[in-house]
Amino acid sequence: MSMVKEEAKKIIDKLPEQATWDDIMYQLYVKKKIEASIKAAEEGKVISHEEVRKRFIM
Repeated sequence: MSMVKEEAKKIIDKLPEQATWDDIMYQLYVKKKIEASIKAAEEGKVISHEEVRKRFIM
């Protein structure tokens, strides 16, 4: 079984019995985004808080 499928099963198993499709999709989406963010940070593809402030605070 693939690692992604195993992780998806773990996430689903942790949800309450009354979980909806939206609950499942949200949890999978969050997991994917967190993993992508960690990978980006490890690859140095991030910007500093100071740079964010410069871009968003005029």
